[in-house]
Amino acid sequence: MELSVLNIQGKDSGKKVVLSDEIFGIEPNEHVVWLDVKQFLANQRQGTHKAKERAEVARSTRKLKRQKGTGGARAGSMKSPLFKGGGRIFGPVPRDYSFKLNKKVKTLARQSAFAAKAQAGEVSVLENFSLETPKTKGFLAILNALALTDTKTLVILPEDNQNIYLSGRNLPKTKVISAAQVNTYDLVNATRLVILEDAVAKIESSFSK
Repeated sequence: MELSVLNIQGKDSGKKVVLSDEIFGIEPNEHVVWLDVKQFLANQRQGTHKAKERAEVARSTRKLKRQKGTGGARAGSMKSPLFKGGGRIFGPVPRDYSFKLNKKVKTLARQSAFAAKAQAGEVSVLENFSLETPKTKGFLAILNALALTDTKTLVILPEDNQNIYLSGRNLPKTKVISAAQVNTYDLVNATRLVILEDAVAKIESSFSK
């Protein structure tokens, strides 16, 4: 797949870049994408939820009424989940939600996410650029030139660039990451991918078989 490289004014720079069919040209596997996104979201969960069960509630254990002759069930403690303020039945307890996923599955998931975006025409390649100082106004001007101001956009840099990252951090619909930080969730969550020219090679070297 061949794409034109855009400059920061949103115009065709005259250069072309060929995206590897090994990544951007495969048939997307939706199931492995779902698995990788599920693992990513599960790993974000703290798992610190806790509700007190019957044995943990501090309430009286004296008999509330005589046990027989009332026509109703026996009630031996205010800790019972049947009463207001009693313990919770099978309440949540702290747990670890993370689970293992094979590296080959995760790699295929990222390849599938890239391929789906490329085949849908949602990938743009941008000339390499840098910002002398962190300035949201300058970064926003580039997005305006690309007509991506109101679009959920993932900008992929070849390597960490603090000035570009800080310039895009305040924009609610834009996320800036390096090629080494690419994950399936961010790829699927974005409407458009903007990949810097040098980042293409980094992506292909990371996710090629």
